[in-house]
Amino acid sequence: MTRKKGKQLNWSVERRYEFIEFRLFWQGRINRVDLMDAFGVSTQQASIDLNAYIDQAKRNLVYDKRLRTYLRGKHFKPKYLKPDAEEYFAQIRAVDQGLVSAAQSWISYFPGFGATPTPARGVAAETLRDVLAAIHDCSALQITYQSMSRPEPGARWIEPHAIAFDGFRWHARAFCQNDAVFKDFLLSRIVEVGETQPATADPNSDEAWHTEVVLEIGPHPELSDTQRRAIEMDYGMEEGRAQIPVRRALLFYALKRLGLDTGPTVRPPNEQQIVLTNADDVFAALGRPVPW
Repeated sequence: MTRKKGKQLNWSVERRYEFIEFRLFWQGRINRVDLMDAFGVSTQQASIDLNAYIDQAKRNLVYDKRLRTYLRGKHFKPKYLKPDAEEYFAQIRAVDQGLVSAAQSWISYFPGFGATPTPARGVAAETLRDVLAAIHDCSALQITYQSMSRPEPGARWIEPHAIAFDGFRWHARAFCQNDAVFKDFLLSRIVEVGETQPATADPNSDEAWHTEVVLEIGPHPELSDTQRRAIEMDYGMEEGRAQIPVRRALLFYALKRLGLDTGPTVRPPNEQQIVLTNADDVFAALGRPVPW
């Protein structure tokens, strides 16, 4: 959850205040049982928390005697929570995908939910563990890796310094000792992890990782005015433009995921929907001319 800054409190107490505001904002109500179930506190402690919260934010909730619960006040203004739709969506998705149980979520009422399937990626927990340890310890790993260019897995030494997600797959960003360059390695293609040794490269010299490129997007120019307004709302555009910062190392994946790796005439406007308005600068960052 995202907190607003306030006076210093015991972390567990502040967390419970944040939960109270979460339930009030998203569900419109809160009672002692909610606190007891979410945090395992006693009835007495739940009452103390609610009363203490009411003392400092009286206008945020009112008690409904008929329902025997506290309801969100008309002048509700959170002090400990910064409501975020993306965080709410993330909780729904996490429960839907089985990453957390419904009981672990702060959401008490789940709306009907559906999502396009995400193919399972075969990342072994032991592989991720070893890559994370190498990042933490600044170590090189000997791995057996299945590349697209060779029929059989091959051995190589890599020096991972970060992990990355391209929207579908997880990568290790690493210095490859075999090729003497920084590059991406799909975690799902690491067949085996072997020995370790001290790293030789400085992660700060991975310029592509530390360089930011800004994608400037706008509605497809051939959309109607009504369609353009709808797309502007979808992407939070201001004056017909939105800016999306991305690491240069992940630029290829970002363009592909947004459908911006091809020209605006390849697909119909109602399918393409957005176009890249600074294509020259973006493709210059990739070291090649605009391909259309």
